[in-house]
Amino acid sequence: MTDGVAIPHTTWLESLELALQYRHRTLALLRRTSAQHGPIVMHRTGIGPPLVSLFGPDANRFVLLDQEQQLSAKRAWDYIMGRIFPNGLLLRDGADHRHHRRIMQVAFHHAALRDYVEQMTPQIEAVVDGWDRRADAFRAFPAFKALTLELACSIFLGVELGDDTARLNAAFEATVAASMSVVRLRIPGLEFDRGLRGREFMMDLFGAMLPARRASGDADMFSRLTRAESEEGERFEDAEVVDHMIFLMMAAHDTTTSTLSSLMYELARNPEWQEHVRAECLESGFVSPGFEELGKLPLMDRVVKETLRLHPPLSTIPRVATRAIEFGGYRIPEGAMVAVYPLHSHYLDDWWTAPGRFDPERFAPGRAEHERHTYLFAPFGGGAHMCIGYRFAELQIKAILFALVRRYRWSVPAGYTLPEQQAPIAKPTDGLPITLARLT
Repeated sequence: MTDGVAIPHTTWLESLELALQYRHRTLALLRRTSAQHGPIVMHRTGIGPPLVSLFGPDANRFVLLDQEQQLSAKRAWDYIMGRIFPNGLLLRDGADHRHHRRIMQVAFHHAALRDYVEQMTPQIEAVVDGWDRRADAFRAFPAFKALTLELACSIFLGVELGDDTARLNAAFEATVAASMSVVRLRIPGLEFDRGLRGREFMMDLFGAMLPARRASGDADMFSRLTRAESEEGERFEDAEVVDHMIFLMMAAHDTTTSTLSSLMYELARNPEWQEHVRAECLESGFVSPGFEELGKLPLMDRVVKETLRLHPPLSTIPRVATRAIEFGGYRIPEGAMVAVYPLHSHYLDDWWTAPGRFDPERFAPGRAEHERHTYLFAPFGGGAHMCIGYRFAELQIKAILFALVRRYRWSVPAGYTLPEQQAPIAKPTDGLPITLARLT
């Protein structure tokens, strides 16, 4: 390309600070970078492809919608986690992506979602009901992680894993951590090696289960995928089913745990909103809400959306430029890693009223701040690669919150501020200590 001007660059010191501190100071670093360099900046990485950061809702639309099909999700995610989660839906482009998404959509139709809600509600109620009887101090993050893994095993896999549950949890932890590894060598004891061993464990586990799930005729997601067929008659091969299950289990398990932890924290430090949601649930007349009932709780819906705005599970969405392209008058070279940041967009002062404040009413019909731009609020991405399981995630989060507010009030210690890791997936680094008080 000859049109466009050169992209501003960060200094070497700024790029080093971003690389070393990105996991824990994501928002602060992004806000400072955009304030100093504007809506587009190139980072001096020194290794790998050049990294270009784009900021703002127009950038989100340009990258996520990708109308000219000039940005590759596969090449970006392959670089980040291709050896850990190869062949997942996120790591596919174009016709290949559309082919796999069409088949997989069968497992996320309304009828399937309705079955999942019906199946998981009794499990949620049984687990949540015992949380105030734990012998140890209650920490929300590991409690949610255990619950969502149990739900994933029953709803996704259709089984109870027993002794393998702890190993599966460790495998997920290891694979997600390995996706951010700086040293990507298979050296025993290092983070990347642990991630590869976690993947191998899941491949063996799911591969051994596959024939039985196909023969079962059951309604769990694993069984559905073994039988899934698009309107064109397309089906998955066995290896493709296993790859999709590993990625779906990780995505559903970790991102839902992330949002539930953030949600519990925000409702602990904003007790008036905890009471609003509790009153709505108690007055609804629902006891064990199903698919339709969970969609009839508008205050809960606003609280969940506001939590996703403040704490999007995935702060960063990368692509790779498949040819030289232009954005906002700037040249982006072929092969560059191009990233947009939902976390940054969710805190823009020009678009949100007091963006640092927990204010669910910003999502009410009268204000609808998230509708000021179609790509301002993007906790689940957008375009062709918008998260296929976002409706399932919302339903699970709401079902768990419903069970919580009907049983407990909760709080955090006085003066407590959440220590948060914001990348690769948002989570509290201290487990989130919570005090539960059962309602009388």
